[in-house]
Amino acid sequence: MTTREQWIAGARPKTLPAAIAPVLVGTAFAGYNATVLHTFLALIVALALQVGVNYANDYSDGIKGTDADRVGPMRLVGSGAATAKDVKNAAFISFAIAAIAGLILASRTSWFPSHDMPAVQTLMAIVDLAKFMFLSFSA
Repeated sequence: MTTREQWIAGARPKTLPAAIAPVLVGTAFAGYNATVLHTFLALIVALALQVGVNYANDYSDGIKGTDADRVGPMRLVGSGAATAKDVKNAAFISFAIAAIAGLILASRTSWFPSHDMPAVQTLMAIVDLAKFMFLSFSA
């Protein structure tokens, strides 16, 4: 069974500042319009997406055999610490957490894009995300 420490290592905590920094910059630009709740929700979205992408990368590299002779941080699938199915599920759970936090954030701010980003572009972004998810996890 995979330990909690192995799952944390598999999430690659050293990559998390890459998710935190844009949220902090965005909050700074928002200035007095920023709220603690919105910042917290944005952090959840960013961190969950980063962790999900890390698990998805671990999964895809593991099933392709890329991580068989890994030098560097431990990989869950490549090292045999977790099954590919478990890591794939962890990625989906992380993406679901990001989606839920994002929906809550959207519901508290604005459901619809502003005039700067027409609805067609939003729809295209959603379709691109769906294609990515299908192609990444269809194996």
